Amino acid sequence: MTTPHPLPDDPLDELQRQQWAQADRFALTAALFEGSLAVAAVVLGWALGIDPVESFRWDATAVGVGVAGIAPLLGLLAWSMRSAWRPLRSLRRFFDRSIVPLFRPLSVVQLAVLSILAGVGEELLFRGIVQAGIAHGIGGAIGTAVALLAAGVLFGFAHALSPAYFLLATVIGFCLGAIWLATGNLLTPIVTHAGYDFVALFYLARYRRGQGPSSSNERLIESDAEHPADDARGRS
Repeated sequence: MTTPHPLPDDPLDELQRQQWAQADRFALTAALFEGSLAVAAVVLGWALGIDPVESFRWDATAVGVGVAGIAPLLGLLAWSMRSAWRPLRSLRRFFDRSIVPLFRPLSVVQLAVLSILAGVGEELLFRGIVQAGIAHGIGGAIGTAVALLAAGVLFGFAHALSPAYFLLATVIGFCLGAIWLATGNLLTPIVTHAGYDFVALFYLARYRRGQGPSSSNERLIESDAEHPADDARGRS
């Protein structure tokens, strides 16, 4: 009587385990990067004599204003996902092919942790150090305006995956800087930033199709834009 050989592992299960491991590594790397921004803000603040958390205060009103501030940013996201502007169509294709597959395997908890770390780290750096430092260095209304402009543009450059995304991120940076100026509390833009990132990442990970143009309508728009003469002849 021969001993039966064990059946080999299901290759699909092995592939799934590899994908989960890869997703965990990506989430850890992203978390370490975002967390390092908070460390960088503290180190820069120590070197420059700026306290990045000077304006941070626990306050329910600040949290409420921060949550309300998510809405206009989501409006910008919704517009960018539907706009027929060619640079935004190209940006959506890039996200679908390169960004969505990275975030799709992550759990809701992982998305939330990454969003919170991004909100804390990036706001400590761009608002707590850059914007506050420039405003204090120049002083007065001019310093406030220059600081808002500079921090917004630098925020855009830090997210410049493409020219279109640079513009979107710069607008978001201006909004976050304005929220901080309006409330005087760094907690508010942190809440707005983290909340917006979570909703945007959740949408990309759960509802964007990924791996190609986002919709058949988008492919038709792209085709019409590239071949207007053929389209005109077809209608004649």
